[in-house]
Amino acid sequence: MTADLVQMPLLTDAQWTRLTAFGTPQDVAVGDYVFRSGDADYDLILIETGAVEVVRDSLGWFDEAVLAHMGPRSFVGELGLLNGQGAFLSARVTEAGRMLRVTRQELRRLMSEDDELCDVILRALWARRESLRHGPAAYTLKFVGPASSSQFLALRRFAERLDLVHTAVEMNSGDLGTLSGHGITQDDLPVAFIQGEPLLRATPGLVAERLGLSYQAHADEVVDLVVIGGGPAGLAAAIYGASEGLSTVLLDAVAPGGQAAATSRIENFLGFPFGVSGSDLIGQASLQALKFGVRVYAPCEAVALTPVGRELDVTLSDGRLIRTRTAIVTAGAAYRRLDLDRWTEFERAGIYYAATQLELRQVRESPVVVVGGANSAGQAALYLAANGCPVRLVVRGDDLGGRMSSYLVDRLHEDPRVEVHTGSRVVGLEGGSALERVRIDSVGEVDARGLFCFIGAEPATTWLASLDRDEEGFLRTGTDVAVQTLDQWQALGREPLPFETSTPRVFAAGDVRRGSMKRVAAAVGEGSSAVASVHRALAG
Repeated sequence: MTADLVQMPLLTDAQWTRLTAFGTPQDVAVGDYVFRSGDADYDLILIETGAVEVVRDSLGWFDEAVLAHMGPRSFVGELGLLNGQGAFLSARVTEAGRMLRVTRQELRRLMSEDDELCDVILRALWARRESLRHGPAAYTLKFVGPASSSQFLALRRFAERLDLVHTAVEMNSGDLGTLSGHGITQDDLPVAFIQGEPLLRATPGLVAERLGLSYQAHADEVVDLVVIGGGPAGLAAAIYGASEGLSTVLLDAVAPGGQAAATSRIENFLGFPFGVSGSDLIGQASLQALKFGVRVYAPCEAVALTPVGRELDVTLSDGRLIRTRTAIVTAGAAYRRLDLDRWTEFERAGIYYAATQLELRQVRESPVVVVGGANSAGQAALYLAANGCPVRLVVRGDDLGGRMSSYLVDRLHEDPRVEVHTGSRVVGLEGGSALERVRIDSVGEVDARGLFCFIGAEPATTWLASLDRDEEGFLRTGTDVAVQTLDQWQALGREPLPFETSTPRVFAAGDVRRGSMKRVAAAVGEGSSAVASVHRALAG
């Protein structure tokens, strides 16, 4: 941690007095630990007198590293205090004194009651997290696996979207390096080293469980709102709900962001005249959700939604239940695939559904094919070309401007690194253990290290068979609801509210909703608007 004024803010007398009012005092001696790596629950530490050093514990192959020294009128902690992550660093007393503990519950109360302190603390915790991502602390969570492995890529995407402090080591296929000396085989990859301890055949779900990021129910808890899906609509719904006083839980089967996080650059989003990457936009929204007290859990997949009296049970894939008064389904859609031989095989080595830095590392400066005719395909083609990849954009329709914004069409035609093939289809895939060539019906066989597929998505609603859906699976809402059980609405004395599905107190927003505009800004508007109907339902 660099001791700058964001990470180590200088608090005024008034600010320090207000902050200490939330803490419980404790006298400490030299050598005491105020928290240790591995603690599932720990506190924000306020140093009234004395001093503390923040350390990354020894990890077997690395000695202990001292990351920061902190003295009077400072506070010790980082972003994990807000997202529920267990401690991955330790804080050791180097000078005896008096300190105060602010529990996570009290910290959330502070942030909801004192806007000035909330901003100071949030900026500091976020800045510390960003600093830690690029130093010795990154080795507390280390992923090792083949560069071409889809499982390894899934771990990296999970960690990046949750802004976890981590590092990743890519291996050549078939080369175990030093891992072979630890009894680790190819079948054990990818491996996640958590505080130096190996987790074999690691998945995002297993890592989340170890880090304390999986859902943990509180005894007899009933929350006001569960938002299912962490794309732009879901994040907006969760932020507005929590900021307006609703106890809010946000679930996502992968990690917050949805398809928006896979967008390399959004040029026409309000307030960003120079464009914004999907990952940056989602990262700031996720931080905003933590600011307002949203409890974010990922990967955390909902598999059933069942009315129980005037409440709802959300069943998770591991069997755990969340009891809630209302729910907003913002589950988005699952990527469509081309019906081609070896598609599933190459999904692990050359086929991608996003174009971000993670995917770019796999194909940098190599020829690629992008499939699709909407904005996401155009943005991906330009991003890949700008980073040295010769790009062939394959569009089924004859008019590139049919579904793509004109500014993208103009840039694609002007870019000499992008070759556009309209009225064309991909008809074959070739390669050994990884994708090497693609066959296009209008061109023939072309070299391709990667195929980027942006051909739309199917609504993720198969688990919601009891809700009224159209023939394509999109959820009907409000006045569009065609199937109604008369008695359930008569008992409530009303019709479905805007964004409300055929089941009372279950709402839908974003790409999953019939009639929605498939744009990031529209999804944000729908998510926030759905919360207004949630309030009306709760008041009824």
